[in-house]
Amino acid sequence: MGKAFESIKQGLNEAIGHAKGTQAGVKVWRPTPVDVAAVRGRLGFTQAQFAARFDVSVATLRHWERGDRSPQGPALVLLNLIDRDPAAVLRALS
Repeated sequence: MGKAFESIKQGLNEAIGHAKGTQAGVKVWRPTPVDVAAVRGRLGFTQAQFAARFDVSVATLRHWERGDRSPQGPALVLLNLIDRDPAAVLRALS
């Protein structure tokens, strides 16, 4: 097969390895689930305050807290950071 095929094949194999977390030399970090209501409670914020401070809609926050939806992607990363070191996140956003 040609160079184009080999290049596509290599890219696909790398993508599969990345998705599985088995690609050599790559460590994939999977954010852990966060109890959003507990985090918000520890900060002492109302839903409206938490949503405004971290630029999330109140409706989305309510869905997360009820368990209707789960935060994904960058939102989950941010929530993990808030959970681990809220003071640092609040300082960074000031």
